Amino acid sequence: MQHLTIVTTGGTIDKIYFDDKSDYQIGAPQIGEILTQLGVGFRFEVIPILRKDSLHVTDEDRALMRSTIEAQPHRHVLVTHGTDTMVETAAQLAGIPDKVIVLTGALNPARFQGSDAVFNVGCAVGAVQTLADGVYIAMNGRIWDPAKVRKNRDANRFESNA
Repeated sequence: MQHLTIVTTGGTIDKIYFDDKSDYQIGAPQIGEILTQLGVGFRFEVIPILRKDSLHVTDEDRALMRSTIEAQPHRHVLVTHGTDTMVETAAQLAGIPDKVIVLTGALNPARFQGSDAVFNVGCAVGAVQTLADGVYIAMNGRIWDPAKVRKNRDANRFESNA
C-alpha cells in the first residue's frame, strides 16, 4: 500500500465532551493526527464528508459515502464511522469494484485516555493492506464480515451474529 484514502463521517472517535452531562459535539477528524503521531510509513489523505453521530446517518449520507469512495483513484480506503450503524453503512458500500474498504471507529472518543481508537485504527490499517477487495469492519481487535457481525450495545462490543 503506497497510499491510504481516509473518509471520515464523525462518530464517537471524533466526539468532544464539554461537561458532566455528556453534552458533546463531533469535532475535527482525529485520524490524521493519530497516524501522524504514529509516524506511519505510507501517504494518506483525509476526506471529511460528515460530522454525525451514526444514529443520525441517513440513506443520502450513505449514498454520499459511496459516491465519494467510488470517485477515489486509490484502492485502499479506510472509513471512520460511528459504531451504532456501522454495519448498515458497510452493507450499503458492498459491491464497489477494485477497492478494499475497511470501516472502523471507537467506543470511546480518541481524545479520551484509554480510548480504543488508536488500536482500532491500527487494526484497520493492517487489514486494508492485506485483505482482498471488499468491505470489512475492524473493531475490538477483529476483522469482521459486515454480514456476520452486530454491535452488542449492552456489552459495548462487536460480536458474531451467527
